[in-house]
Amino acid sequence: MSDLKPVEIVKELDKYIIGQQKAKRSVAIALRNRWRRRHVEEHLKDEIAPKNIILIGPTGVGKTEISRRLSKLTDSPFAKVEASKFTEVGYVGRDVESMVRDLLELTVNDLKGREQEAVQEKAGRIAEERMLDILLPKTGGQPQSKSDNTGETAFEIVTHNPDEAQGTREKLRGMLRKGKLDERYVDLDLPDRSLPMVEIFSNVGMEEMGINFKDMFSNILPKTSKRRKVKIREGMKILAQEEAQNLVDLDKVISQAIEKVEQYGIIFLDEIDKIAGKDHSHGPDVSREGVQRDLLPIVEGSVVNTKYGPIKTDHILFIASGAFHTVKPSDLIPELQGRFPIRVELDSLGYKEFIRILTEPKNALLLQYVALLRTEGVDISFTDDAVEEISRIAEEVNTATENIGARRLHTLMEYLLEDILFDAPDVAEKKVVIDKTHVENKLKDIKENEDLSRYIL
Repeated sequence: MSDLKPVEIVKELDKYIIGQQKAKRSVAIALRNRWRRRHVEEHLKDEIAPKNIILIGPTGVGKTEISRRLSKLTDSPFAKVEASKFTEVGYVGRDVESMVRDLLELTVNDLKGREQEAVQEKAGRIAEERMLDILLPKTGGQPQSKSDNTGETAFEIVTHNPDEAQGTREKLRGMLRKGKLDERYVDLDLPDRSLPMVEIFSNVGMEEMGINFKDMFSNILPKTSKRRKVKIREGMKILAQEEAQNLVDLDKVISQAIEKVEQYGIIFLDEIDKIAGKDHSHGPDVSREGVQRDLLPIVEGSVVNTKYGPIKTDHILFIASGAFHTVKPSDLIPELQGRFPIRVELDSLGYKEFIRILTEPKNALLLQYVALLRTEGVDISFTDDAVEEISRIAEEVNTATENIGARRLHTLMEYLLEDILFDAPDVAEKKVVIDKTHVENKLKDIKENEDLSRYIL
């Protein structure tokens, strides 16, 4: 993150997102300011608050994609939440603090997964020793007792000579590594992790109670094990996974996750316009304003209690977005407006942008379909005039019906290639070229019938 200058951040985002330069510049500056804050004098460090952003624009123009790519680019903890989840008449919704808890949970799981990957080699060696203990009795002439290890011998090798036993163990090790024993069966005693199903009825959700029932039950109930007969190949994977979990220092993972969320976390608040209302005096708007007031301390900076410990939200970056068709950002309560100082309006997408979206990004839509069909041995290509025609139809349908931006390209492409995708495994002709004529013939009737295009495209 320290190496990325704003120009480089924008350059990286350009690989995946077409246009929207103003929004890219804003998020690049906000991200660089985090790096700058870490290098200012100590007494100022805590005083500098993140500059939260509101992205304004219709659906399908890249608001979520910009935030998501930003988090991947910097390896920042990222969570996307719909603000409308927190609102209904009478305010029956999720606890607003749950978005911070979800962000921490995701980060803990991610770091835990990485730590397990890092110790995989060591876990594999321990798993190998455990498997050899199961296959070979430890004491000369005596089969291994059940309490001595976590399995039972699938076949017994009895020997009285210690040197001979060691030699036999090494032979077995060699056979195990070469996969010669993969299809043999062993009995493994595995911990039974299933917990009783408990249904809890609550109108505010269990988040507020700060209780993790899973952990509570696992400590109260006796630990049981379940015997399973598995192939040695599968048994090695199970044992390696178990050992990897044992080798990970969970306290270290949790402390790292808390620091990462507090310093680099990004929460994307989608559909924030749905909780804004012009008239705050009656009806559902009362609930909407209530949600805004609940959001305020989180965005402002407060302490949220989680099952892993308290989390400070002072330096989490909040990026809000909304179409703002019927309301304006100024319809949000003044206190919340003040916490989102940067407003960026995103441009609507048209014919020229659609052509670029189909062909330019690293994950361009046409490249995705080419890769998908290549798995069936079908080589599909698109002529330039076909791409132009798809883009033109997408723009027309967006204008005539609902404007859903670049998402319209997905619906068009699925309908256009439906037959090819269906017949691909059995088709004789493995080279397919999509040209303008093919696009026109396939989409002509639907495009001309507006009622039909509302349903299909």
